[in-house]
Amino acid sequence: MAYCRKCGAQISDYASVCPECGASQDSGQNTPPVVDNGGFLWGLLGCCIPIVGLVLFLVWKDTKPRTAKAAGIGALVCVIAYVLMYVLAAVLGIGVALVY
Repeated sequence: MAYCRKCGAQISDYASVCPECGASQDSGQNTPPVVDNGGFLWGLLGCCIPIVGLVLFLVWKDTKPRTAKAAGIGALVCVIAYVLMYVLAAVLGIGVALVY
């Protein structure tokens, strides 16, 4: 007899679904575990190249949520910094133009 991977109930060795909780009993041993540690470097890459950060966020949002979040935040920080620099340049440019 085997045990359910989710609830621990005793089930048949050949059961594909637990009769108690309905959880699938597929082993999934052919797929390696996904490493999702976030990663500062992915955020830095997203900050240096915002379009790459956005693409990585969209690709990894379901499979690697922490890493996707790091890349997305890096891209967002970069875009906000660019917008602030352009606004500051416009304000300073207009201020300088008014003085002269």
